[in-house]
Amino acid sequence: MPVLRIALLVVVAVFLAPIAVSAALYCCRNDIADWRLADRSSAGLLPPAARKPEAVVRVFSARTVSWRGIVATHSWIVVKGPGERAYRRYDYTAWGMPIWIDRFVPDGRWFGSVPEVVFAADGIEAERMLPRIREAIATYRYAKVGDYRLWPGPNSNTFVATVMGAVPEMRASLPATAIGKDFPYDGRWIGATPSGTGFRINLGGYLGLTLGWVEGVEVNLLGAVAGLDLRRPGLKLPGLGRVGI
Repeated sequence: MPVLRIALLVVVAVFLAPIAVSAALYCCRNDIADWRLADRSSAGLLPPAARKPEAVVRVFSARTVSWRGIVATHSWIVVKGPGERAYRRYDYTAWGMPIWIDRFVPDGRWFGSVPEVVFAADGIEAERMLPRIREAIATYRYAKVGDYRLWPGPNSNTFVATVMGAVPEMRASLPATAIGKDFPYDGRWIGATPSGTGFRINLGGYLGLTLGWVEGVEVNLLGAVAGLDLRRPGLKLPGLGRVGI
């Protein structure tokens, strides 16, 4: 059937081909190493906390460990209140109690991968966000041992997307490679996007459609996301992330 054939070609071109390219790039980098020895030092994206008296909010994302980095990234949150002399980092992981606090360097490499800054706020803007960020973390419903699920979620990206959804004025979106960001944390399969600038339909994290000014146009197929960035013209591709201006 022509329609089925066209659909298969679209899936191959839009979903499978970018993942294949990402896998080839991973092999060419030849960075397959023991994760226990991987670099987790600061990437130099934050100044020493003692030298920054104002409030800080950061959302970071970096390629995840080993071969999983072909398709996925890990996200985390860093905050600091005004006058505080240390940052506080929140990760959601598969190890023990899933919400980890200050187990890693705030702006550290994620097992060798340099993070990107997804969102940044300082001063009064950040200070106004802190109560809701802390409340969202304190009341996160998947905070018990065994709640973490690598796929389709809830995972680290579900956690960060949930916190960002509590502060829609962030007006930021996790990268297309943040598998798990579309997992329906609140149990609703239809609702607003985290930024509040659009809506999304999601079938348990396995299949979905997102339309929003901040998030752009995204199609979720088994966790892999492809779509268009509307604010800054570009493509969102599985494995490769954003490609464009």
